[in-house]
Order: sequence, then C-alpha cells, then structure tokens
Amino acid sequence: MAIKPTIYKFRVALTDMNRDHYDSVNLTIAQHPSENVERMMARVLAFCLNAEENLTFTKGLSAVDEPDIWVREYDDTISLWIDAGEPDPDRMKKASRQSKVTKVYSFNSKSDVWWKQNQSKFKQYPVEVVRFDWEQIQEFSTFLERTMEFSVMITGDSAFISTVKGESEVTWETLQSVE
Repeated sequence: MAIKPTIYKFRVALTDMNRDHYDSVNLTIAQHPSENVERMMARVLAFCLNAEENLTFTKGLSAVDEPDIWVREYDDTISLWIDAGEPDPDRMKKASRQSKVTKVYSFNSKSDVWWKQNQSKFKQYPVEVVRFDWEQIQEFSTFLERTMEFSVMITGDSAFISTVKGESEVTWETLQSVE
C-alpha cells in the first residue's frame, strides 16, 4: 500500500510591498512522502511571492507533467508555471513553451553546483531563476506545524516571516531574470 501525503493547513497574512499586494490566504498543502520539509516550505514561500487570484498548488511530485504551482486560465492555458528545486533544463524548455511565464525557485545546499552546471542551458529559455538562501529555508522549516498561522512581509529580496514559534527572514538572489 502506498504511503499517503501529509496534509498541512496554513493561514497566511501576506504583505507584499514589492507588488502592493495584501491578502489573507488559506493554504492546504499536501507534502508528498518523498518531499522534505524544506522543499515544501520553499513551495509555500514561492506561492507567497507570486500570490494572485488563480494561483494554485498542483499535484506536484505526483504529476511529472505539472509544475508545483500554477495559474491556469479559464481556457485551460497556463499563464504561470512555478517549479521548486533544481529542475532539468529540458523540463524548463518544455515549461516555457507551455506557459506565458516560467519561474524556478531553487533552495538547497546543492543549488550552486546545479546552477553552474546548467546556467548556459537556462540562458536559452525565458525562465526566471531565483535561489533562496538554504540555511534560512531550513530555519523557516523549523517552525512547521500541521496547522499554523503566520505572516509574511515581502520587501526587496527578502521575506520576513513571523510565527507563534518564532521569526525568521528568508532572502533570495535572482540568478536569471526575464525582461
């Protein structure tokens, strides 16, 4: 019998100073059995950075042809494709052809090596690549509870996160932007 995903429920008070976007978001997230906590929290932060009306989590690791997060329009086109981790450049080539906007949020200790190996390939595609600070993602992950409320304030290249268990800041670096 297959191991079932772990379900988390978050209530996020979101303040995005960069986009003048203020919202209260209820998220239900399924953590795939093979997914670590840091990856799941990187997905949550990527969601917060791109929050908009039709943004949703997909089946993620359970569906290889889907991103982790997307905006699907009413005509079934994909206007935003977001992957968390270090995807293969061929996957991003395909994603950039299927979506109007394609983004990658890298987050782990091997992110530098992955980027050095793939940077020249990614330059060929209209894909925004952002790297979260690994140690800060790990710290953010220590606050995890199955049901939790927290606030995220985004300004510049930084997100300040406040939970009942504590506070942390996650910064990021844009490795490749798309004009």
